[in-house]
Amino acid sequence: MTDSSSSHSSHEVSPAVALRQLSTGFWISKAVAVAAELGIADHLQAGSRTVEELAQAVDVHPGALYRLLRAVASVGVFAEEVQGRFALTPLAALLLTDSPQSWRAAAIMNGEPWVWQPWGDLLYSVKTGNPAFDRLFGLEFDAYLAQHRDAADTFQAFMDVATGEEALAVAPVYDFSGLTSVVDVGGGRGALLGAILQANPHLRGVLFEAPHVIATARAGLEAQGVADRCELVAGDFFEGLPAGGDAYILKWILVSWDDERAVTILQNCRRAMRANGRLLVVERIIPTGNEPFYGKLADLNLLVLYRGRHRTEAEYRALFAEAGFELSRVIPTHSPTEFSVIEGIRV
Repeated sequence: MTDSSSSHSSHEVSPAVALRQLSTGFWISKAVAVAAELGIADHLQAGSRTVEELAQAVDVHPGALYRLLRAVASVGVFAEEVQGRFALTPLAALLLTDSPQSWRAAAIMNGEPWVWQPWGDLLYSVKTGNPAFDRLFGLEFDAYLAQHRDAADTFQAFMDVATGEEALAVAPVYDFSGLTSVVDVGGGRGALLGAILQANPHLRGVLFEAPHVIATARAGLEAQGVADRCELVAGDFFEGLPAGGDAYILKWILVSWDDERAVTILQNCRRAMRANGRLLVVERIIPTGNEPFYGKLADLNLLVLYRGRHRTEAEYRALFAEAGFELSRVIPTHSPTEFSVIEGIRV
């Protein structure tokens, strides 16, 4: 008789194998980044192709490309067929440039030196609590993007897709019916604000962003059919915000900053909003316990790139109180990336 306590299913791995897979995870992320940068998925959209055909199309070494695709196919990104042909898989389809859920920009970004190198210096950030990015590049992350247009374009392409996902999750769960105007603070190219305005035809919006971002925002709002109800304003949210809004939305803003500067942003929202205005922070809330939660890993990305962090509900409550708000409720969304709408009211 077999001792059931010592038997393992065929798919179960030992702790040693599991740890090896985890510790070499960066191999996969960089391999996927290269496949995304080469645009392999786009070249397979019409059907499978041989490695030789793909290598010629993207101008790389056929043998090396085969080794790359064989590796990523082993984890489900692309599929190797007979006679050295490769095809799309559901994971690989997310690397298509024109997919509404395209993750190509994110995959490319995670392979860029300005993301890759700070992660390589994670130990410095753990020892000091300071961003490795600042030490490596000599300035803060947002300042770097403002000076490097290629990096800024890649980052904004990632943000457009990620914000588009969140827009679909936020607009249905929050009741905007009693409001007339919404100010999206640091709202990128307006994907979230556009979705809110589409879902609420009575609303008017203000998109507030840095000058180099706001300059490229109007086309997207026009495509969403809301440009006539949206004002575009360039500025710095540390200096001040457009006044008179009913609600001020901060999505992926406070996570980038330490508590002192986060409070400054919140205080500027409080000064600008109407007396009965609302604060809507769209962020992840870190739960307690050991359960898997993507935000716990994403928080390490903030550690090496920014001076901010993902926060617990108690930390948001304290942050709000310091800026003159009461955290009134937390509204979960159906987002796969685990975001919530954290509502604050003036006190």
